[in-house]
Amino acid sequence: MADQREVSIVRRPGRTLSVEDGLGALLAAYHLRTEAEKGEPVADVDALPDRYRAEISDPRTAFVDDVVLVAVSGSVAVGCLVVTAPADGRSEIKRLWTDPAFRGRGIASDLLGAAIAHAAESGAGVVRLSVWKWRTGAIALYERFGFAVTASWDERDQLVCMERAL
Repeated sequence: MADQREVSIVRRPGRTLSVEDGLGALLAAYHLRTEAEKGEPVADVDALPDRYRAEISDPRTAFVDDVVLVAVSGSVAVGCLVVTAPADGRSEIKRLWTDPAFRGRGIASDLLGAAIAHAAESGAGVVRLSVWKWRTGAIALYERFGFAVTASWDERDQLVCMERAL
């Protein structure tokens, strides 16, 4: 297995994404795990909601105005994160995922740090995200990076909204 030094973060504008770059598989794993954690497991990608299937099958269109950060080990995509273009001075981070076989190597931290830097470079004054309340490890990671719980902008139950100033 590769060690952490062999993992690099690649910044890809949404309009340049390809299904073949491994992002689709990472997004599929993310969405399948999330649905299972919500108590709504599905057997495969075909049973996911339309909006999630669209991200998996055509990330170029789904994230056309965004930047996707991909952690790569050799030629294999092992993690991802999406940063939205600033709107009203805010960027949003979403879809942070690390392949379970590569966890514990700082990949999520590297992705998050790169996302915060990108948002600042893009002119955002605030970066925000939402996370399911049972993802305590992710919440702890976000808190280490200076995110704090804020009033919810999303009506879904059990979703924690967080933000930090840049």
